[in-house]
Amino acid sequence: MGETSGIGPPIAPIHSDTADTFGNFATVPTRDHEILIQMFRNAPSLAPALLNEALGMRIPDHSESRVEPGDLTDCEPTEYRADAVVTLRSDGPVLAVVVEIQRGRDPGKRLTWPVYLATVRARLNCPAVLLVLCPDESTATWCGSPIDMGHPGWVLTPLAVGPDTIPALTDPERAVRSPELAVLSALAHGEDPRVLDALEHSLRSIDDARMRLYTDYVLAALPETARKYLEELMATGTYEYQSDFARKYVAEGKAESVLAVLSARDIPVTDEARQRITTCTDLDLLDTWLRRAATAHTTHDIFG
Repeated sequence: MGETSGIGPPIAPIHSDTADTFGNFATVPTRDHEILIQMFRNAPSLAPALLNEALGMRIPDHSESRVEPGDLTDCEPTEYRADAVVTLRSDGPVLAVVVEIQRGRDPGKRLTWPVYLATVRARLNCPAVLLVLCPDESTATWCGSPIDMGHPGWVLTPLAVGPDTIPALTDPERAVRSPELAVLSALAHGEDPRVLDALEHSLRSIDDARMRLYTDYVLAALPETARKYLEELMATGTYEYQSDFARKYVAEGKAESVLAVLSARDIPVTDEARQRITTCTDLDLLDTWLRRAATAHTTHDIFG
């Protein structure tokens, strides 16, 4: 099914974020929030995929998924702005999905979320649902609790997705069709090598800008063992560690290897030499030092 992104003005979060984790994986607060929103802009089909595969919701037949303006301002001066709004269309909108990235408990959301849905439903004249992506199961449970509107029979239950609900994508072909869902899967299930294998395939299928953004994002979030596994997978291909984080991470690993070889061979390392090795970010030079360390008699020998 087709999808269109970038319709309407950029969608910004309502307030700044605080540090949190996605499952057991540490994330970078504001950058993390923005990347998750950007994923829905890049691939509007991520919204119905989560509704269907994570929550088991039946999705109406549609021919495309489209990003809509996120400004939900009513006739009063108060402005409401959702993180993202996605419509499923077939000759017109058949379902609107209001997407919220929610890091923690914010009682104010229980007042504004119903406004989002009512405004979108009136504006687009179609059913509307609220999809809330959460970093942990505790937050997802809180976000998914019913909101009693006070009117008889009117209770809103947000559709909240946490790490445990996100499907584990292990099929490379499925991951290639849904790179953004593969990224979420890796964040939630990065301890499974099959998930990282599938992610690596999907990353190779997208444009360089998205590939580098998503790879750096996942590398920064994964625990050490999983991070090293994915780094080795990417090192066999075209990924060149363009980000500062990735270059620093790989350089640190190579520097540790140089020092480990010198230590195993009982070669003294001065503070000056140690600092020169650990602060080097030239990956090719570190590889040269590592080769020389295998036969060197002093640290002067590895520097040439």
